[in-house]
Amino acid sequence: MKNFIYFLVSLLSAVAVAFLLHSWLAEHNDPGYVLIGFGHWSLETSLTVFAVALVIGFFALYSFFRLLGVLIRMPAQFSKRRRSIKFNRSQEALIAGLFDAADGNWERAEKILVKHAANSGAPLLHYLTAARAAQSRGALDKRDEYLQKAVEQSSDTNITVGLTQAELHLSEQQFEQALETLGKLHSINPGHARVLKMMHQAYQHMGDWEGLSKLLPSLQQHKVLMEAEVKLLETETFSRLLKQSVEQNDEQAIRACWEGIPEHIKIMPGIANIYFAAMIAVGAGSEVESAILKQLGRHWDDTSLVLLSNIETEDSAKQLQSVEQWLAVYPGNAVLLRVLGRLALKSAQMEKAEQYLLKSLHIEASVAAYQLLGEVQFARGDKDQACDSFKRGLMLASSEVTDNIESISA
Repeated sequence: MKNFIYFLVSLLSAVAVAFLLHSWLAEHNDPGYVLIGFGHWSLETSLTVFAVALVIGFFALYSFFRLLGVLIRMPAQFSKRRRSIKFNRSQEALIAGLFDAADGNWERAEKILVKHAANSGAPLLHYLTAARAAQSRGALDKRDEYLQKAVEQSSDTNITVGLTQAELHLSEQQFEQALETLGKLHSINPGHARVLKMMHQAYQHMGDWEGLSKLLPSLQQHKVLMEAEVKLLETETFSRLLKQSVEQNDEQAIRACWEGIPEHIKIMPGIANIYFAAMIAVGAGSEVESAILKQLGRHWDDTSLVLLSNIETEDSAKQLQSVEQWLAVYPGNAVLLRVLGRLALKSAQMEKAEQYLLKSLHIEASVAAYQLLGEVQFARGDKDQACDSFKRGLMLASSEVTDNIESISA
């Protein structure tokens, strides 16, 4: 409309100029004269007619070329219009597909999203949402097909597709496939929090504690988990690794695993006790005896004390003396008294062993103390008292089993 107004104004201006020119020539009684020659041809006319013809010819040529331009651009305009219509439809389809997916209409969402993905400005969103819909209805082959199409639409450094792919694999407990994808994403962006979080979940579900131990520094450095969560995860990871090394029943494997554990984890009683128990089990208890004593000095723990008493040594009397030093600090500890009774029994100090065990039972009755007391009494020839001690121990064990059954039933 604006172009038409410009054209009309220009035409009227040209006509007005031609009229003024004619009027001016008429005042001088001289219409003007124009002669155009070309070869054997010539054209004679007045100046006014020539001016009017020139204006009309200009506008005729202008109109012709404008029309020609419109005709030339028309296919492109139609194509652009079609693309615009398809784009708008794809946007509407995307919104409809997202709503269907939210409502649980997986099959319909998948169909409409894939149909309009090619014409969308965000084909990735179409294919990724369709992949989620396909997995939700159990079509894993279709899910993988849509994920592959999404990969073809994304750049090599775009990790959005990989994150979705790994997340879908995790939800289907396909941990190996998830780790394969996450490993590639980790190489692209080692500090990506979501990648690290999903790798942690995959390793934990698979029981790959060695892989998780290598991931722990990154989880802490990039603050993927809270400090308390990291400490709990470290404790679980390294305790599992130690238990795996124990299953190998190989002293070198246990020692290598222990050396790979950070110092701040080694001082935890629970972790240290697993290592001590493993070394004692493979017959290398003498190598950790001093470490157990050091651990007890840093943090008193009944389990460490019991482990110390299980170490086979050539000088049991010396071992007894080293443990007796703790009586001054913990005179009423039933476990300490029971351990002293066991060590006294090993060093053949029967009277002392009986005294310690009786004190322990007086403070807290335990099956282990009754059993040791029975062994001491039997070794001294007091068979009736030994039988009575063994009987009391069996009754206490039976009572504990009954209590456990009742608590489980409750």
